[in-house]
Amino acid sequence: MNIDGKAYRTIWLADDGRSVEVIDQTRLPHAFAVRRLATLPQAADAIRTMVVRGAPLIGATGAYGLALAMAEDPTDAMLDRAYAILLQTRPTAVNLRWALDDLRDRLRQLPPDKRRAAAFARAAAICDEDVAICRAIGDNGLRLIRDIAARKPGGARINALTHCNAGWLATVDWGTALAPIYRAHDEGTPIHVWVDETRPRNQGASLTAFELGRHGVPHTVIADNVGGHLMQHGMVDFCIVGTDRTTRRGDVCNKIGTYLKALAAHDNGVPFYVALPYPTIDWALSDGVREIPIEQRDGREVSHITGRTESGACAEVALVPDGSDVANYAFDVTPARLVTALITERGVCPASEAGLLSLYPERRTRHSA
Repeated sequence: MNIDGKAYRTIWLADDGRSVEVIDQTRLPHAFAVRRLATLPQAADAIRTMVVRGAPLIGATGAYGLALAMAEDPTDAMLDRAYAILLQTRPTAVNLRWALDDLRDRLRQLPPDKRRAAAFARAAAICDEDVAICRAIGDNGLRLIRDIAARKPGGARINALTHCNAGWLATVDWGTALAPIYRAHDEGTPIHVWVDETRPRNQGASLTAFELGRHGVPHTVIADNVGGHLMQHGMVDFCIVGTDRTTRRGDVCNKIGTYLKALAAHDNGVPFYVALPYPTIDWALSDGVREIPIEQRDGREVSHITGRTESGACAEVALVPDGSDVANYAFDVTPARLVTALITERGVCPASEAGLLSLYPERRTRHSA
């Protein structure tokens, strides 16, 4: 994607060839800043504090984190230590575990003196693969948007609703849920996006609105509780979100509040699509509500908020009374029955085990074994 005329990914190898640079998403939308990660602790901290976020980008950063560890010490002991440190940074998104498992299994088979180069090469390959996957998700989702557009009278505007940020900033490039929207906009389809603010971290208001604006996609930021009202009044043609973990039966775990949007969509007959790359599918799990671990983050994310004052300075302010307890559940699970379809890099399928296996038949043998 482009920022002020310059093409960016969200993560890339720095010019020195031994550190990594990322867009600092905690500074957006009021400042665009790049942060350099040169060590394992810095990579782990970037994931934990959401300098980088979004399941695919977390996986890519985890891969580079292992590479940074191998540059420091390519022994088995460091490999295991780095794996454990990175794995515990964010418990819900399965892409992190997928990337770490992939690298650890590959590096374990190599002598220590070969591990650094192999780790950096594989991390770069994971990033390139993510870009290709997201582009394919965009193509597959575009077909659904075209179908919706064809049913609108006189080329009327299509209204999409999304929750959290599942765009370029959540991946290495293009995004998952936003990729079809970018493709539709780029080919001239009149599309507008209702952007949920996505409390408590405001990824919609801060990140989705930022990148849609930079790409020129018409959008309107709304409070999280507005979506149901819009659906009741026919102002939403489809919902589309990402997911941090999807069970083999099609349950999807996404940012807190997604479940409520799915319920409203179901009640109003609005299609509810979920876009995901294959590393987000956790084939070991079947019941998302009971089996997916839900991250609970610092309550300060709920009790305080950071914004820009009229003077241009950024400041954090308190929202709740002193002494009030605060809970901060970061994700919820939307049961497969509420999902109209899953959009993957291989195509579109029902949110079910049979649907997923129709796109990933190689998993049928592994699962039965």
